[in-house]
Amino acid sequence: MTSAGINPGAAPSGPGCADCDQVGGWWVHLRRCAECGHVGCCDSSPAQHATAHFRASGHPVVQSFEPGEDWFWNYTTGEGLDGPPLAAPTHHPVDQPAPGPAGRVPADWRSKVH
Repeated sequence: MTSAGINPGAAPSGPGCADCDQVGGWWVHLRRCAECGHVGCCDSSPAQHATAHFRASGHPVVQSFEPGEDWFWNYTTGEGLDGPPLAAPTHHPVDQPAPGPAGRVPADWRSKVH
């Protein structure tokens, strides 16, 4: 592991929120733990699994797992930061919609976001 809770070699846990996938949930956007690769849903999502992963694991840094985004966020400091390139893939599949995944997002999803 490198400094600041970032392990560039940790592969992402999958193409979507690992926790939502287990229970048939859905997400608005995805965040990837920069330390272990766990992919969780953002704080706008109903379940907020990325933040839950931070609280349970203590892994402080996430990177956006959205196409075209490469920013990092540190939950401990509440600040963005620069980080190294992480192991591929660096985003969910481009044909996967946001919110997603296809087929699990309710029609009234806007009323369910934080």
